[in-house]
Amino acid sequence: MKTLEEFKEGQVLLIDKPLNWTSFQVVNKLRWKIRKTFNIKKIKVGHAGTLDPLATGLLVICTGKMTKQINTFQAQIKEYTGTIVLGSTTPSYDLETEIDKTYPTNHITNELIHETTEQFIGDISQYPPVFSAIKKEGKRLYEFARAGEEVEIKPRTITINEFEITNIDGLNVDFRVVCSKGTYIRSLAHDFGKALQSGSHLSALRRTKIGDFNVKNAITIENFIESLDSE
Repeated sequence: MKTLEEFKEGQVLLIDKPLNWTSFQVVNKLRWKIRKTFNIKKIKVGHAGTLDPLATGLLVICTGKMTKQINTFQAQIKEYTGTIVLGSTTPSYDLETEIDKTYPTNHITNELIHETTEQFIGDISQYPPVFSAIKKEGKRLYEFARAGEEVEIKPRTITINEFEITNIDGLNVDFRVVCSKGTYIRSLAHDFGKALQSGSHLSALRRTKIGDFNVKNAITIENFIESLDSE
């Protein structure tokens, strides 16, 4: 078990975020547990890169003085795996919202799917999803989207280092992506459907790496709580 001094001096905790939790909820839970265990009022806890509630995988959590390193960790290359569903879109580009349109897929071959990934390698321009936490005029974009308000979103340049198709099962396309900070995999899934002259959305996402940190070395929230209860 870590001591209070170790948490204050700074720890890097690798957490495997469960489905349907926000990154903020994970930070809150860990902060609450540390405060409760050591009977203290305050401790700094933050995460290095948000994961959507419908995504699982690696969250890098920093405590105490290590919170100063959050920006450094956030800037590192990330790896994701997931599944894109061809032939339909959703407003949020994932399963947070219902399917709003369907598209033909008869023309899409496995060969075309593999070939199309090449269009996304390197520096590309990407529009973030309207359902995202980016701030505009003091509000989150998803607040505008949920209120049905139109809002102008500017594209940003991001880098895709690798985009590999790992399995194709009917309209479900499994992938692995290595990319820069600021990349929205939901937007990549949406744009991939467009490039195939169809539509698509993200049905599953898992973050597997941030820099040298690997989800294989991550623990669950329950594991973390147990580690503090074990003394």
